Amino acid sequence: MLKGLRRQPWTCSRCLRAAQRRTNTSISTASIPKLYNGISAVPTSFASTDTQHDDTTLRQIFDSQPFWKEFSQKGSGQHAGLFLNKYLTKPAGFKAYTDATLVKCHAVVDKILSAETVDEYKSMARDMDRLSDLLCRVIDLADFVRSTHPDGKFQHAATMAYTAMFEYMNELNTTTGLNDQLKKASSIPEVWNSWTEEEQVVAGILMRDFSKSAIDLPDEARRGFVEISSEIADVGTDFVDHMAPEKAFLSFDSSRMKGMDASLARNLTRWGKVTLPTQGTPAVMALRTVEDDDVRREVYMAHRTASKGSIHRLEKLLKARARLAKLSGYETFAHMSLSDKMAKTPEAVNQFLQALLADTRPQLQSELQDLIELKKSDAHNENFPSRINAWDRDYYTTRLLASLSTKIHSPDTLSAFFSLGTVFQGLSRLFNRLYGIRLVPREPMIGETWNDDVRRLDVVDDTNQRIAVVYCDLFSRAGKSPNPAHFTLRCSREIFPDEIAEYASTPHQPFPSPVETATDGMAHAISPSTGTILQLPTIALICDFARPSPKPSKPNKPTLLTFRDVQTLFHEMGHAVHSILGRTSLQNVSGTRCATDFAELPSVLMEHFAFAPEVLDLWATHWESGQKIPFALVQERLDAESRMAGAETESQILLAILDQEYHSLKGGRGAAIDSTKVYHDVFSTYASIPEPPGTAWQGFFGHLYGYGATYYSYLFDRAIARRVWDVVFKGGVKAVDRSAGEKLKSEVLRWGGGRDGWKCVAGVLGDTRLSEGGEEAMKEVGRWGIRERGRK
Repeated sequence: MLKGLRRQPWTCSRCLRAAQRRTNTSISTASIPKLYNGISAVPTSFASTDTQHDDTTLRQIFDSQPFWKEFSQKGSGQHAGLFLNKYLTKPAGFKAYTDATLVKCHAVVDKILSAETVDEYKSMARDMDRLSDLLCRVIDLADFVRSTHPDGKFQHAATMAYTAMFEYMNELNTTTGLNDQLKKASSIPEVWNSWTEEEQVVAGILMRDFSKSAIDLPDEARRGFVEISSEIADVGTDFVDHMAPEKAFLSFDSSRMKGMDASLARNLTRWGKVTLPTQGTPAVMALRTVEDDDVRREVYMAHRTASKGSIHRLEKLLKARARLAKLSGYETFAHMSLSDKMAKTPEAVNQFLQALLADTRPQLQSELQDLIELKKSDAHNENFPSRINAWDRDYYTTRLLASLSTKIHSPDTLSAFFSLGTVFQGLSRLFNRLYGIRLVPREPMIGETWNDDVRRLDVVDDTNQRIAVVYCDLFSRAGKSPNPAHFTLRCSREIFPDEIAEYASTPHQPFPSPVETATDGMAHAISPSTGTILQLPTIALICDFARPSPKPSKPNKPTLLTFRDVQTLFHEMGHAVHSILGRTSLQNVSGTRCATDFAELPSVLMEHFAFAPEVLDLWATHWESGQKIPFALVQERLDAESRMAGAETESQILLAILDQEYHSLKGGRGAAIDSTKVYHDVFSTYASIPEPPGTAWQGFFGHLYGYGATYYSYLFDRAIARRVWDVVFKGGVKAVDRSAGEKLKSEVLRWGGGRDGWKCVAGVLGDTRLSEGGEEAMKEVGRWGIRERGRK
């Protein structure tokens, strides 16, 4: 039931500082509105109404270190605790927080198991969702802190909290009474009909999660399920952690490495011999630059051949998954994994992939012909001049792109217009035009963040109500993960009156009020229309941007982002806006808690906005001169990015097909799996350039563990995003149009996972044929393709 809950893998100035500090401390009871029969709740709207001032401040807190230092000066007062959770003022607080949460969980479990009357069953869906929320509050936050906090003591304490809550969650997964009670409640017509659509959806999700956790199986079979699941976790982790090539190094005479970067070659050369690692940057650079095609062939073969140990671990993983599916009553693991996704079946996934491949082929053929013409003109080439071999593609692609005459090869040409602060200005202005929300800088309280570099942004709507909090940890530092990510630390949820009443009748230390006890002191608000308490989404955005290194002549130079950095930031903020606007009453379906093959849609769609001229016009100015960016420069870069995009799309399609083939294998404990044969069968059937015999790259396909049978999802969401961009936003013409933004918000974003993904897609596109999904709908999405179609 609860295993599926963690769906993997965002005011302002000195003149307001004193007022902010007063607001963040306990408020006198005379100023607190009375709700729920006299139970006090804390008002939570503190945003500045000076939008122009907020907009300027937003840029300065990212672009000016002196301004940030002054803005973030901590006032006097007590440690507020991480994210304003007063338990988390010190590492030991994680245990106290975990213990307090477990007490709450036990009370909810007792309530669920003791339910007997129809009225008691009517609250079952909400009670189960509250239980999951309590678990996820600790698990999600602790998981983030243990991987991000720079203090080892905090990391250790968070890890202990994570482990304790995860063990308790596994205990609940085997508590058959919870499943029985939820099933019974769902089977009572009076109860089912009393539930909101959201409650019905959540009940269905939780019952499916219980079922996929084998709770309906006999005791012996359930023990087998647990054993196989543990084996999958162990083998899968082992597979990812120990991927290795069959040959770790190759040796060549240095004279054969002509074309390779001289400094890189020198670093690898001893006594006239180049010792080349077969994995990592040196091998990639050799494939792109070395003129000798025999060298490239040897490097390619070693680069694409995993060790026998890696392949053995992969095949052991695939066998275990096939056994798990059989035990659970599914035809294959792919059928099991896809049962709650938009695709539903592997057959539907294959319909999508085949249609997408057909749409991509014309672009592939054009790109391949360009490479062949370039190879024919190569005076040094004598090896099959009319054919591109697998080890030729990277080399001739690199030469083709290098031949493009463009100013974008100067790294500072575009970056000078992409200061970190102006990008955030652009995001805030874009969100304001599309959705009526904006980003407002807020001074963090003492101990609220895990590092002094972390910026806090409140998200406020056009009525000046705070609706979310985003913590931005964007600068590189020692020990920090380089991978960009969006984390939902706390999901959106309605705090119901009976919860507030419950906490009002019990001690609520360390919090000053029942409302803060109910929300762990973290971001919450009072709905101005209903008076209900809303648990606000709390998001962390992590990137690894280089700090500015100003020269004496330019002491105020800010962090300047690359073209790819801007894409990354827009992508991650696409996830964040889904969490921000997907404000549901129940946390199981809030924001990004939706089907895996729907979760990337908002983030991929946001990439289309990044470089649309209408959006760039909102923000992209030179950090020194204030000159607006010449769009011709951006168009040149976009053209270069798309020059060989067909090959990249084909590569992803091939891997998605391979993923489906591997997870559609059947068999018991003794069944044989030849993953290398399957790999070559897929590439020989579908690849535009044959894979040479003898390779075994599948041993490097680490995503097979985390994305088993769902690797197609990113391509699927790219195709839908392309269609939404063309139909709703007219290829960019309506990129800042409020009516288009409201349509996306009302049909997709606000639902989170509370509405079937196909109904969201059908609604936003106005195409009712798609509303029920199925194989034909998957095929239709594949036909849309992901190629640039032009402005409408």
